[in-house]
Amino acid sequence: MFDTVVVATDGSDSVERAVDVALDLAARFDAEVHALSVIDVSEVDASPEQLRNDLRAALESQAESALSTVESRADRDLTTAVREGRPAQQICEHAREVDADLVVTGTRGRHGENRLLLGSVAERVVRISPVPVLSVRQLETGEAEAA
Repeated sequence: MFDTVVVATDGSDSVERAVDVALDLAARFDAEVHALSVIDVSEVDASPEQLRNDLRAALESQAESALSTVESRADRDLTTAVREGRPAQQICEHAREVDADLVVTGTRGRHGENRLLLGSVAERVVRISPVPVLSVRQLETGEAEAA
């Protein structure tokens, strides 16, 4: 059913369960996994000019760290990529390029902790993705997973 799964990560705590679900689905279907982290250029562009290089370097480091975390949790080889641009757009473009069957995202990322349902990136991915999207919410402390 799934040959290629793309999991988008920003390294936030709210993405942990999405990574686990993506890796589990990939294992069940023996699917190829592509882990993707996107550097949001609007964050860099909105920062003061004298801070942009440092901010870009910090975001690149965070993206690499997020992908390393996915790699360490995987029981299979996977492909990783860091892209720059608008996150939702880059996630969907990447899914198209690798001929993904499914995109897995968290419901809220680094900037969406106060959003009620879906973070803005997750919501946009659901709206524009060329393939099905599975948005996975992080469980609250003490909340049990359904069997």
